[in-house]
Amino acid sequence: MRCYHQAFLLCMLFTFFSLLYVFNQLASTLEDGADWNLNEQGVPDRRAHDAGHLLRKKPGLAGLRDGDRCKKLSVSYWNPYWRLPADVCGVNCLLESSIRKRSDSEVQEHGDVRSHLAVVACGPRLEETLTMLKSAVLLSIKPLHFYIFAEDDLHDHFRKALDSWPRTARAKFNYTIYPITFPEENAKEWKKLFKPCASQRLFLPLILKEVDSLLYVDTDILFMQPVEDIWALLSQFNSSHLAAMAPEHEEPRIGWYNRFARHPYYGKTGINSGVMLMNMTRLREKSFKNDMTVVALKWEEILMPLLQKYKLNITWGDQDLLNIIFHHNPESLYVFPCQWNYRPDHCIYGSNCQQADQEGVFILHGNRGVYHDDKQPAFRAVYDAIRKYTFGENMETSLLQPLEASLQSTTNTYCGRASHLFTKKLKRSIMSVQQDVTQRR
Repeated sequence: MRCYHQAFLLCMLFTFFSLLYVFNQLASTLEDGADWNLNEQGVPDRRAHDAGHLLRKKPGLAGLRDGDRCKKLSVSYWNPYWRLPADVCGVNCLLESSIRKRSDSEVQEHGDVRSHLAVVACGPRLEETLTMLKSAVLLSIKPLHFYIFAEDDLHDHFRKALDSWPRTARAKFNYTIYPITFPEENAKEWKKLFKPCASQRLFLPLILKEVDSLLYVDTDILFMQPVEDIWALLSQFNSSHLAAMAPEHEEPRIGWYNRFARHPYYGKTGINSGVMLMNMTRLREKSFKNDMTVVALKWEEILMPLLQKYKLNITWGDQDLLNIIFHHNPESLYVFPCQWNYRPDHCIYGSNCQQADQEGVFILHGNRGVYHDDKQPAFRAVYDAIRKYTFGENMETSLLQPLEASLQSTTNTYCGRASHLFTKKLKRSIMSVQQDVTQRR
């Protein structure tokens, strides 16, 4: 009988140590995967592009609330390279929890150097959006992450185009494509507000819950300098700032809001939301003062009541709602100069953006469709130059010089006479990129 007990004990010990070995190997494998994921943040895995979309159980905001029981620890949520079900828990959560603590500390220590850029594209905006993204990739030195919200029939076109860019360009960014989603109640009303899908930007803090800060831009934006330069403005926020935008107008005599608005608006001339830098963590946490109730409301609580109250009085849709919100909460807005959101209004009647006159245009905003008609040929010349440029060619000879030649033929317009401001910062940005490339070789 004693022999049987000894044999049984040996078998139990062997089984225990075997299981311990397997467990340690599995933990080591996952830990290595976490290390690899951190080290490779600047070079995306294409399988991860749509992780934010594929792991949803339902479309829209409702789908983002499903599976909350385990998502903060599940490797399938935090690390899209592990293709496990979104609701996996148990051992995976236990393993990931220890790994995540270490990984989070490493990210905090070294910092996330990426700039996070969001855009909303509907209808015939594919090429315009790709040109905007191209300008960001061309001039940025630090890595980027794009959050592309687009109608379903545009998803494959975006993937095909972005994945076709050369490896040197692809190494500078990764991206995630999301569907257009609004709260189920009043979804049609939100989608048709102003331009198709434009009000999607209002819901980005509620959809991208894990994103701390974000730069939203319209599709008709062109960067004249690296994205990380405007991203750095986040460091200038004081403790109450949660968003940054530029004034709608510099000159009140031609301002729209101060002459025509039938609703509250920010400051003297209102704000333009085509370029909007957000600390979304603060935005989600803040309770906003308003003119509907004495009780301050959270972001998700204030949007629909505002629309219901002012929908007969607003002209510019979601931008008007933002003006109303920051009219009542002016301490929450950081206002950056017009050179960060330079539009035809700044030159159509003569130059009225003093900062651009001094330092050049940082971000060009071709609203009113000026990239696609002949009303403002200087704006169209910049758009065409970036659109036609081929990745890998010398930017000075293949982009800047042809652009300067095209701009010389636009001096019959006020904006054409100010077009030297369009290339002033662009020249320096191109020199910086070329110097960085030379240093890396």
